[in-house]
Amino acid sequence: MRAVVLAAGQGTRMRALGPSKPMVSVEGTALLEMVLKNAHAGGVEQFVVVTGYNGEPLRAFVETLAHRLHLDVTCVDNRDWHLGNGRSVLAARSYVQDPFHVLMADHLVDPNILRIVRQGRLPDHGACLAVDSRLRNPHVDLEDVTKVMRRDDVILAIGKNLTAFNSFDTGVFWATSGLFDAIEESISTSGDDSLSGGIRVLAAAAKMTCCDIGNRTWIDVDTPAVLDLAQQALVDSSRTGI
Repeated sequence: MRAVVLAAGQGTRMRALGPSKPMVSVEGTALLEMVLKNAHAGGVEQFVVVTGYNGEPLRAFVETLAHRLHLDVTCVDNRDWHLGNGRSVLAARSYVQDPFHVLMADHLVDPNILRIVRQGRLPDHGACLAVDSRLRNPHVDLEDVTKVMRRDDVILAIGKNLTAFNSFDTGVFWATSGLFDAIEESISTSGDDSLSGGIRVLAAAAKMTCCDIGNRTWIDVDTPAVLDLAQQALVDSSRTGI
């Protein structure tokens, strides 16, 4: 089982804390190390880490990390890292086979969330997203989180600026190669090269499903303030896997 881990972004709000956001530490451990460990505990055996911004030191860090943790990790460079994150997904296309996970290098998630999303309904040539319906989740930055409107297990709309929504995007996907095609279609038809743009294309074709994570813990570490929350959450939920 493979996972594509998106680690190419600049992470400007976290720049003061490390050479790149995936290398920023939470309770003494780099974000990317925690992501790989949790995903491995969730069943992932092979990783494709997509690098970009400040890529050379990050790739060196990943190689050292893979050796130390005895993990099968391949680094792929996204030269268009300054564009939408959908381009990072496309950079991994030739390195994965259906089905595969897509994960974020700055999202700390309970390993069970990966197991949950794999139990969801995966449409032919589509994808499934793990979502959180707890709209008062204290770990969520409402202004920054990607919001989801769904009906049962079908995603109707997704985006940071949705005004009507009933779930949050956790950043944990279970996908087929249809995701690559959808991102390419989003780029060609609307110029939207984000991962969410590809998800919207799949949703319009009724090929984008979701599953609820229940009370599982996840945190998108995007700002120093959320980093403080993450550190406290690790203390509070040490028995949940993150």
